[in-house]
Amino acid sequence: MSIMSGRRQDNRKNAAAAHRENIQKSLQHRLEVARAKGDEALVRQLEAEANYFN
Repeated sequence: MSIMSGRRQDNRKNAAAAHRENIQKSLQHRLEVARAKGDEALVRQLEAEANYFN
């Protein structure tokens, strides 16, 4: 594997990790808002979505 190819692969892994982290942060915020509003149906839906990512 060339150095450039290895760097591209590292960049893809870093981008994927950052994307996953952003999704999880967004999901956590949405859960907090749903809980604050008392929307239990949405809380359950978001918790199921969170379990998918864990």
